[in-house]
Amino acid sequence: MANSAITTATDPQRATQPLKKSPVITAKENFNAQIIKQSVEASVSTQDHPLALVYQAAVNKLNETLAPAFGADALQRGLDEGLDVSPEATAGRIVSLATGFYAAFEKQHVGESEDDVLNQFMETIGRGINQGFAEARQILEGLKVLDGDIADNVNKTFDLVQDGIADFKAKQEVSDE
Repeated sequence: MANSAITTATDPQRATQPLKKSPVITAKENFNAQIIKQSVEASVSTQDHPLALVYQAAVNKLNETLAPAFGADALQRGLDEGLDVSPEATAGRIVSLATGFYAAFEKQHVGESEDDVLNQFMETIGRGINQGFAEARQILEGLKVLDGDIADNVNKTFDLVQDGIADFKAKQEVSDE
């Protein structure tokens, strides 16, 4: 067996033939290339519009959180090109998109108390929002751009989202009375 391996390795005809890659190796190489491409694009985009990344990260986490109830990319389907990425606009979209699913969430919890449904919904979207912002901050830190105005705008956006979510909850509690 060892001799055949040596013969194969030193066989001049086989040495001129390119080695065939397994589909798994090809898939891994393609995946790695996509990661690099997206990292470069994110780096360039993030330096120009860092809050777009915060928004995208929050939307991705909300999509993931809401997927079991509303299908894949529930929030992603609402994204447009050329979005206003100011803290106010970004926070407004996050709050609007997240809370826009409340009626459907209620329909999936018929027979439960209104307070319980509201609290479950708030926990669900709160988890998604917090994880999205945490991931966005990690990405921005990794790109070494989370400082100064960018950090201030991310923090302002987060605070505005928290205020918007709290306002939504307060309005629901008042309308339930």
